[in-house]
Amino acid sequence: MVRVVLYAGLLVGVAVVFQLRTSLASWAFASRSPSMSTVSARSLAVPGGSLVICGGGKLPDQVRDRFLELAGGPKARIVIIPTAHAYADTPQVKQALEFWKGQPLASVSLFHTRSRAKADDKDYVRPLAEATGVWIGGGRQQYLTDVYLGTEVERQLKALLDRGGVIGGTSAGAAVMTRVMIDSGRTEAKIAQGFDFLEGVVVDQHFLKRGRHKRLLGVVRQHPDLIGLGIDEQTAIVVNVRSKRIKVIGNSYVVACFPSIEAEADRGDGLGGPSSPLEFLRPGDEADLSRLRSREANAVIPGLDLDLDSVGAL
Repeated sequence: MVRVVLYAGLLVGVAVVFQLRTSLASWAFASRSPSMSTVSARSLAVPGGSLVICGGGKLPDQVRDRFLELAGGPKARIVIIPTAHAYADTPQVKQALEFWKGQPLASVSLFHTRSRAKADDKDYVRPLAEATGVWIGGGRQQYLTDVYLGTEVERQLKALLDRGGVIGGTSAGAAVMTRVMIDSGRTEAKIAQGFDFLEGVVVDQHFLKRGRHKRLLGVVRQHPDLIGLGIDEQTAIVVNVRSKRIKVIGNSYVVACFPSIEAEADRGDGLGGPSSPLEFLRPGDEADLSRLRSREANAVIPGLDLDLDSVGAL
């Protein structure tokens, strides 16, 4: 019980630091070794499908910029899926295109339906087959899976990754990325099935802002084969699907959560080390998911540049 309180206190402390906008970030992290940070500085530039998984809130420009870069820049053909939100069925849905239409892209279009028949119609789904990047907006993740799970939409999204494209998502659009999906719940998660774009992981969003450590730890205790990735607001991970490498970009933290505080507690007393169920990843940090899962000492490579306006460059 004491350890649970300590972990909760640590998460609250980190959230407070984020609210102060990390004005002392460059000093706080100045002691991190530059030699380690250069080991795989361009590891995520390897061609292959990518995910940009965002924790919600106002997205920093660097997150959107990285998504657009991975989609092909000026040659990108972007499809926006607003289905998770109730406004997708109203004229307000056009607002979802405002930012994207202001970018120098080859094309940008909206894709939405509440009909599983349409979601399984290859002609209707053709925009996804031609896309280089798909962005899935926030709202309720169940709205996405109710209509798209197991349909041609899901198949075309996976085909997009197979041909080297990128899928980005924020809030509900982030939660839906993994097969074990957190659908709802304040402190105890209700689990449902997501799209399984990223194996071996379960994602939670708005993580520090809404204090969701308890529910994510509960999920990984029930599914000890998974790593929980709690992504805070204004923050994202960029994932190379083939290499299973991730990089943190944005303004806050990603918290990797591992099974069973009690089991881990028997191995030692350190916070944030091999004996802890939590691993904090800062902007610029990279990690190999396979090594992170096995708790290897060098699984996380610290980032060198903590300029929070430029850490998105991979």
